Amino acid sequence: MNIMHLMTTALALNIATPDLEAQTEIIGRNQITLETDRMTPEALWAMGRIGSMVASPDGKQIVYTVSYYSVKQNKSHTTLHIMNADGSGKRQLTTGSASEMEPQFIKNGSKIAFVSTEGGTPQVWEMDTDGSNRRQLSFCKDGVGGFKFSPDGKQVVLVREVQTTKSIDAAYEDLPLSSGMVITDLNYKHWDHYVKTIPHIFLAQFDGEKISDEQKDLLEGEPYECPMLPFGGSEQFNWSPDSRTIVYNCRRKSGLAYAISTDSDIYAYDTQNGSTRNLCKPEGYQAPETDPTRSLAHQAVNRQETDCNMGYDTNPQYSPDGQYVAWLSMERDGYESDRIRLCLLNLETGEKSYLTESFESSVDGFCWNPNSKELYFTGVWHARSMVYNTNLKGEVKQLTDGDYDYASVLYADKQLFVTRHSISQPDDIYSFPAKVKKTAEIKQLTEENAHILGQLKMGEVKERWVKTSDGKDMLCWVVYPPHFDPNKKYPTLLFCQGGPQSPVSQFWSYRWNFQLMAAQDYIVVAPNRRGLPGFGMEWLEAISGDYSGRCMQDYLDAIDDVAKEPYVDRENLGCVGASFGGYSVYYLAGHHDKRFSCFIAHDGIFNTQQQYYETEEMWFPNWDLGAAPWRKGITNSGMPALEDGQRVNPYTTSPHLYVDKWDTPILCIHGEKDYRILSSQGESAFKAAIMRGVPAELLIFPDENHWVLKPQNGILWQRTFFRWLDRWLKK
Repeated sequence: MNIMHLMTTALALNIATPDLEAQTEIIGRNQITLETDRMTPEALWAMGRIGSMVASPDGKQIVYTVSYYSVKQNKSHTTLHIMNADGSGKRQLTTGSASEMEPQFIKNGSKIAFVSTEGGTPQVWEMDTDGSNRRQLSFCKDGVGGFKFSPDGKQVVLVREVQTTKSIDAAYEDLPLSSGMVITDLNYKHWDHYVKTIPHIFLAQFDGEKISDEQKDLLEGEPYECPMLPFGGSEQFNWSPDSRTIVYNCRRKSGLAYAISTDSDIYAYDTQNGSTRNLCKPEGYQAPETDPTRSLAHQAVNRQETDCNMGYDTNPQYSPDGQYVAWLSMERDGYESDRIRLCLLNLETGEKSYLTESFESSVDGFCWNPNSKELYFTGVWHARSMVYNTNLKGEVKQLTDGDYDYASVLYADKQLFVTRHSISQPDDIYSFPAKVKKTAEIKQLTEENAHILGQLKMGEVKERWVKTSDGKDMLCWVVYPPHFDPNKKYPTLLFCQGGPQSPVSQFWSYRWNFQLMAAQDYIVVAPNRRGLPGFGMEWLEAISGDYSGRCMQDYLDAIDDVAKEPYVDRENLGCVGASFGGYSVYYLAGHHDKRFSCFIAHDGIFNTQQQYYETEEMWFPNWDLGAAPWRKGITNSGMPALEDGQRVNPYTTSPHLYVDKWDTPILCIHGEKDYRILSSQGESAFKAAIMRGVPAELLIFPDENHWVLKPQNGILWQRTFFRWLDRWLKK
């Protein structure tokens, strides 16, 4: 899945309910004066982070969210802002202590509805477009996680949490202080929490004054989610233009079946007769039996003659004329990094088609043209995320170019509104005419962090194509320090990407920030090694079942190539990465032939066999590792062989098997609430290094998951990161 979308969603979910008594000041835009023109962790955390945006019905105004962070209070605060469509008239709409998000224009554009944490429990509120006349609309006991009003304004879909005991038995009422849980099936925990509640969508009436307390649960009595855990939001359900039908995505599986499958479908709920129809599969469909101990890649479920949308199907949207539903679709069950296609269903004929077959990469997000004959989408190609147009025949045209990543495409009043960032600049909002041209006329509408960016000098970012050891061409980003002097020698970092199939594009990160690394006088080498999207399906899928093969050599080819430059200090090379990048660090620690002087691994897989038993989403190790460790004689479940022979089973080349070759200082970082890759992996690697006699440190976060989201933890992460690098690379 697209990592930048996941990160944005997680930041939104991390907004804490404000402690109104303890909060002494409202967290807003940080007006800071820097003592240097180089990026610092403190400067990075002072930046406002633009999130979602929505247009008024006439397209004349844009409302958007900005999240601000206080290191002192260790909190975030999200506010609503409005501007005219040309970027003029900017003003902040919400100024209280509550976090406010998910804006939507209602009542013909005269009001803005939103979720507010005012009072401690998230509820739906409304206000005038100038921020006045605030009024609470929903009064749900446990709060609201998201919402969407119907086009006619008479109904609303609410996201609410419901109790579930599918995998965790209900507690005894006479033992209220017991913390024990009786686990009965898989997926009893997900991402960073134990699954005791799940989100459902509820239908309620709205009389213009208050959302009705009588609400219909569209998944009543079912142990299934909508939006889907762990990152789904309001983009996963939408209304038909006539306000009669709600389309939503749902994975109707639980327990073991849920853990091994990515098969979610699109459903249509008729608000008039209460019926629900699956838009992905034929009526009465029965999935073939599967072996849960091996990859689904070559099982019958992925070899059916009829197109049954066996992978992830998400984010449905009706066409403005109501004739079509479009959604994001993966072809194969069990493969979460499959290419995401733009699927189109003709509701009259029942015909399905795929509009982005000529685009050999994934669609990240999309929107309709009001003419219902065109769609706009974003996707990565050659390490840049651009905006594209497609008609209903699947004729795709690229609309933007440059060294940027575009996202959050929105159509309003013949304009496309997008967020855009790069390695050197965080998100701002831009617009350009929706009419298809060879190159778009881009206009910047916001300058959220101009007061900070204006004080900083960014390092130059260069595209470099490296010839791999097997003759392939690999794109690398090389980021140079500000005030770079080619006559000097600089310590250099190899960045190992996670995912393992997430792009090394023009992304901007608030933790793995290349410009922050460069500002400490490091050259950063970020290769698009095998397994990353944007270079065709063969390149993308070369990593499955081959964690320790060509992709590892790609890393070494990249650093070896850049290290030939006279300004690279070959005696002081570092290797850093998180998630699969952390696995890469642990593996390279035993296979680097003394290239590197230190390593940093964050939330990495140290023992692939143990990872199979520990992680919660079992489709991931099944597909990537091939099968359960006890399945003897299976080599990656029949996955195709490499050009130079059969793929090596990842269990036999696990990083922990090469600790005897470790001889280089290593810093291990992990979050104890990381249920994707348990903290035992990082702790085991640290202990192995210490027992081996290798200098090592462990940075452990008891309250963080696979990411680091709290401001003070983030600062600690960055200080520890650079202290370790400086210790070993700036001797």
